[in-house]
Amino acid sequence: MKLDRVQITQFRNLTSVSLSPSPSLTIIKGVNGSGKSSLIEALYYLGFGRSFRTNKHSSVIQNEKDTFSVFASCKTEDGEELKLGFQRSRNETFTCSINGEHSNKLADLVSLVPLQLFTPQSTDLIIGSPSERRRFCDWGLFHVEHKFQWLANQYGKFLKHRNALLKQQANLSAPQNQYWETQFAELGESLTTTRQVYVDNLTPIFKQYAQEFLPNFDVELSYYKGWEKDVGLSESLVKKREYDGKIGYTSSGPHKADLRLKVNGVNAQELLSRGQLRMAVAALQMSQTKLFNSATQRKSIFLLDDVGAELDADKREQFIDGLLKMDTQVFVTAIESTQLAFIQKYNEKKMFHVEHGSVKEE
Repeated sequence: MKLDRVQITQFRNLTSVSLSPSPSLTIIKGVNGSGKSSLIEALYYLGFGRSFRTNKHSSVIQNEKDTFSVFASCKTEDGEELKLGFQRSRNETFTCSINGEHSNKLADLVSLVPLQLFTPQSTDLIIGSPSERRRFCDWGLFHVEHKFQWLANQYGKFLKHRNALLKQQANLSAPQNQYWETQFAELGESLTTTRQVYVDNLTPIFKQYAQEFLPNFDVELSYYKGWEKDVGLSESLVKKREYDGKIGYTSSGPHKADLRLKVNGVNAQELLSRGQLRMAVAALQMSQTKLFNSATQRKSIFLLDDVGAELDADKREQFIDGLLKMDTQVFVTAIESTQLAFIQKYNEKKMFHVEHGSVKEE
């Protein structure tokens, strides 16, 4: 997937912006507050349907406007041309558009736009809550395994139902509840197996990149399934039934899973510096990109926002080099050209300057 042309309207300080990015490397320069991160944020909506900077969709819509929109013309790996759009209004409704066909199913759009992001907050992938790392795994599975979205949705429905029964102090061992228990356990085991296979495939690729980015450390990646190691989910649910009844929610299952990263046998966040954590995240994202490419024969889009604040010059070059070698379409924001002095070696690049919400190609 490559974005050929992008149009953004009424999004933060970007009133009406149109640009034709490079299929390889696009550099977006501008001082703080100029709108360069807003441009990246708008592109992010095509791949996720939400912002990475705020949970309030209305806050990205320009004052006194009712909607914002992001449209893009794209080319797939097969040469097919696609016209994609996303529009959201202040009343929290949204519309996706695919070649003129409208849909309110976000998955229809984001499945076509495999997009990843690296920002100053990306270290949350390691130092943040387990939900961050589950989302990381699930992004890869969503774009690689066709059955994953259905499986995750079904599990979520049964989890919600089981939690409701727990809050009602229902007897989960009663015959009328056995169906729900059995189905919940089966879905949980299937979801866990799917994730475990994904992590198993990701791990050797990650170790290669970790050797590049963190050569002085022994790095180990493992998957915690969300309950005791040597028992099935059904058995764990029975063992914790009384406890779950007291707390009012389910304490065992893949909704409690985690992706664990150890460095020299110690949790990564306890040993690595801030800069080293960034490199660990870069290695994880690079490995995910490579696995996506090999599993689907497709290419992804990568957004690097304020990369100069997060990585030293050598690591910036190493990161971007690696992405471009995989034919990833890369968007990078920077305040000064000096932050990306090495980009002169790239032939297929485009430079844009953002000032007061206006975007001009250099």
